[in-house]
Amino acid sequence: MCTAATYKTKDHYFGRNLDLEFSYYETVTITPRNYEFKFQKLPSLKKHFAIIGMAFVNNNYPLYYDATNEKGLSMAGLNFPNNAHYFDVIEGKDNVASYELIPWILGQCESVKEARKLLEKLNLANLNFSEQLLASPLHWIIADREESLTLESVKEGLKIYENPVGILTNNPPFDIQLFNLNNYMHLSTEPIKNTFSKNLNLDAYSRGMGAIGMPGDLSSASRFVKATFTKMNSLSSDLENESVSQFFHILGSVEQQRGCVHMGEGKYEITIYSSCCNVDKGIYYYTTYDNRQISAVDMHKENLDDDKLISYELLKKQNIKFQN
Repeated sequence: MCTAATYKTKDHYFGRNLDLEFSYYETVTITPRNYEFKFQKLPSLKKHFAIIGMAFVNNNYPLYYDATNEKGLSMAGLNFPNNAHYFDVIEGKDNVASYELIPWILGQCESVKEARKLLEKLNLANLNFSEQLLASPLHWIIADREESLTLESVKEGLKIYENPVGILTNNPPFDIQLFNLNNYMHLSTEPIKNTFSKNLNLDAYSRGMGAIGMPGDLSSASRFVKATFTKMNSLSSDLENESVSQFFHILGSVEQQRGCVHMGEGKYEITIYSSCCNVDKGIYYYTTYDNRQISAVDMHKENLDDDKLISYELLKKQNIKFQN
């Protein structure tokens, strides 16, 4: 499963953990302004905003997992099994396949406000990329510097939720995830006080006891609570290195370690990569499961008026710096 997050210091940050038991050999991919985005049921975007993010490039098409455009609008698609529902093509609607949604939004919109208007005519159509790559059951977080929303296509129709916490995981649907936070309103970063009984002399025997009861398992509902608590109470300076480091610590609070989630046949779900994009500067930072060193790609060091994809393979080998 996965976790996506937003974060704000002086600059604004967006990223995610990709949790799976296998990799599609994804790359950090920049789509310049003049690359032609072709859609199955809509006119092509021959000119659009430049985009950077993590993608599986198939047949010269970037299948983005998460991405940010040059204006600072970001999106990520997260697994939403048994709840995501795509519809037949509807006349009079903007029929978009799930894999087309990120480039369709980020190619045209500068803000969540503009994206929300574009979504008014959206129909997420049941269209596959190919016979081998079927439509994945997804829902999405869309965020700019000031706000974020969650988009879900379910059997009842298209649902658009304001996302005040800037966090998204997987199941259950977002409104239930948000309501579930009420069960944890007692969590605190402050030292615990004895409210059990004034007739008992109970002691706080450890630091951090104000957060007793916060879930620590790897289920999507628990990760939503823990990531939200961590993000909403997270502190760092405005320095870029410290802000980026803090963002990876937020994602690290819900990362998945090999061996803890068995998928059968000797396969285990892990956090394949974690990403953090400075949406103001267009710098895409990432780590991988076996390489904890932060690597970065700056979209503005490339020719953004080109018409060809630019991809960087992930640095997956662990780099250890010896000090003696």
